[in-house]
Amino acid sequence: MTVTATPVGESDPMPPQTAPPAWRGRLVRLLPAAAAALSGLLLYVSFPPRTLWWLAVPAFAVFGWVLRGRSWKAALGLGYLFGLGFLLPLLVWTGVEVGPGPWLALALIEAVFVALVGAGIAAVSRLPGRPVWAAALWIAGEAVRARAPFSGFPWGKVAFGQADGVFLPLAALGGTPVLGFAVVLCGFGLGELVRQALRARRTGDLRRGAAVVAVLSVAVPPAAALAARSLVSDTAEKGTVTVAVVQGNVPRLGLDFNSQRRAVLDYHARETERLAAEVAAGRAEQPDIVLWPENSSDIDPFANADARAVIDRAAKAVDAPISVGGVVDRDGRLLNEQILWDPRKGPVDTYDKRQIQPFGEYLPLRSLVGAINDEWTSMVRQDFSRGDRPGVFRMGGAGVGLVTCYEAAFDWAVRDTVTAGAQLISVPSNNATFGRSEMTYQQLAMSRVRAVEHSRAVTVPVTSGVSAVIMPDGKITQRTGMFVADSLVQEVPLRSSQTPATRLGVLPEIALVLVAAGGLGWAVAVAVAAGVRGRRAGDVR
Repeated sequence: MTVTATPVGESDPMPPQTAPPAWRGRLVRLLPAAAAALSGLLLYVSFPPRTLWWLAVPAFAVFGWVLRGRSWKAALGLGYLFGLGFLLPLLVWTGVEVGPGPWLALALIEAVFVALVGAGIAAVSRLPGRPVWAAALWIAGEAVRARAPFSGFPWGKVAFGQADGVFLPLAALGGTPVLGFAVVLCGFGLGELVRQALRARRTGDLRRGAAVVAVLSVAVPPAAALAARSLVSDTAEKGTVTVAVVQGNVPRLGLDFNSQRRAVLDYHARETERLAAEVAAGRAEQPDIVLWPENSSDIDPFANADARAVIDRAAKAVDAPISVGGVVDRDGRLLNEQILWDPRKGPVDTYDKRQIQPFGEYLPLRSLVGAINDEWTSMVRQDFSRGDRPGVFRMGGAGVGLVTCYEAAFDWAVRDTVTAGAQLISVPSNNATFGRSEMTYQQLAMSRVRAVEHSRAVTVPVTSGVSAVIMPDGKITQRTGMFVADSLVQEVPLRSSQTPATRLGVLPEIALVLVAAGGLGWAVAVAVAAGVRGRRAGDVR
């Protein structure tokens, strides 16, 4: 047997190296896409009816991490996946009765705005102070979404997921833009803080400037929210008023309830008369005002004597003015109208909904939509017309501001009702079309944010639930179930002072959009300068 000795100082030859499996490389490349989509889903989970508001912070932490240093093309795709992960489940209620087509189209289009924001966030991710620029860009994207196309679709603003959160008092400081900015800034700051900590652990090099910005981004928003709690109060400034919120329910779920318009009206009149009997028996407090929901009388009471008689009888029975939600045909114009019905004088004032819903109350691109699916055009046979002034009814000695359903999502529609003299706000709504979906809870959360934003009690009378009474601090004091007939009676405070958010109006949003534009401009300038230096270096070589 021959033995071959290994020379001193030499080691055994290395075993042959094998290439990693191809699937592992593909998996690694897919991780950013999966993280983007899942972080969008995490943001959705932070929204009502769940009370997991805090999940919005890690959602944006992951989103910012995924986008850092990406090319604009990659960031565009990752932003789109984040948008789909968020908006597809959030807006699924839009297809409850009309099928998946409109739901998918809406989510796919709205996600484009998120994709563009993603590209912008990637561009500013190389700048000092990156969490600030990134958060401002997100709010700028929301500002655009709230205005275009077809007058905008603000549903899904980050602020609307924060009704139960610690950041909520910031709504009184600067409205939904400041509230949303604080949440997103905290999220991007958290992601940056973790990244800096890991980098320092790996290399021993701590970038103090970036670390300080990250710490401040995480710490300042909750501290500011704590300070803003002094702006939140439910103290009565102009006395109180006893309101009755009536939910009459509908005969069946779905769109076909409109074919039973008389039954819907009768249900609301019946519940009001039941309440009147409770008052007469001493089991309920006498209301000063009664609030019915949107579409509680789809039969025009100005043109139909039987509908007028039903409402008149209910108002006399409860002995209080009623705000009735009607569908009115006046001078050839179809109007979604709130009608102030006095128990002795009958109809004395009206408010016509101003922010009407595209594809629900009017049909943009009617000929194109009809060519795609003529069933959709049959659902909206005649377009509703828009009102042109804020609605404030004088009821029971109080100024009651009317913000009809979809309008609650729009900052301007709520604010100018308050500046026009509303001492409390009513958000009459009709969600029977959307069944038992999350829509009603999402909309209820909007009303809670609006209560804090403008320091007003908010009532939410809904045809089929969930109706509620909300205090100026955003707390729900009473609520109904879904698809039950019920009424809520409560004394609520009347307030006349204006929060900073009410006084400032759109200015905080404009300021954040300008910050976003400044950061994006800086990022573009840096990229252009780097390209010029690269070309010069190439010329020298």
